[in-house]
Amino acid sequence: MVTRTTASKLLQRVSHPAWLGTLRRTTPLSNFWGFDRGTPVDRYYIERFLEQYRNDIRGRVLEIKENGYTIKYGHDISVSDVLDIDPANSRATIRADLTAADMIPGNTFDCFILTQTLQLIYDVSAAIKQAHRLLRPKGILLVTVPVVSRIVPKHGLKTDYWRFTVASCNSLFSDVFGPDHVTVKSYGNVLTSIGFLAGMASEEFSRQELEMNDDYFPLIVTIRATKL
Repeated sequence: MVTRTTASKLLQRVSHPAWLGTLRRTTPLSNFWGFDRGTPVDRYYIERFLEQYRNDIRGRVLEIKENGYTIKYGHDISVSDVLDIDPANSRATIRADLTAADMIPGNTFDCFILTQTLQLIYDVSAAIKQAHRLLRPKGILLVTVPVVSRIVPKHGLKTDYWRFTVASCNSLFSDVFGPDHVTVKSYGNVLTSIGFLAGMASEEFSRQELEMNDDYFPLIVTIRATKL
């Protein structure tokens, strides 16, 4: 039996419908995070973060898989290294598992750019400890991790382990670097998170929509950590 209260609520829903338009679908607009439509929304926020801290990207720099961000944002680079566990990656100068990278000498790098990688590493704490060990004193770790994202294609059902929050990142990185040497910030809002999941590109949003950050609906979390 439909009560008067229930009927009233149903009428309110009908009189104020949510029109999803092209997003009212059960398959994404893009299967490639929006790369085939433009710049993925998470990349927009990642690049804002790296632009803010571009002065940290100097000296001997380590990056994962390729050194595109080192080239784009770095300055006074003495050595640009690329770390990858994949033996097929011809761009890699160092082949190692970040969670067990003891063969790489410690106190080696002035900056380590670690973007959108930790969600694919089961032992996150071990990876953070190794990142800390690899940095020289006063070295900087620049990290981004997803809060909202599709599962990585191909091997993701077996190797895409985590999504993060500001709270978890504060704890994970403060445990290793110390709370006074870690800065954590989130980017995104409910609109850009929905759009990113659907495969929209950042160019499909206004600057105002992209720049609105809602702590309760973040898309990514960024971390800047300094080694003592």
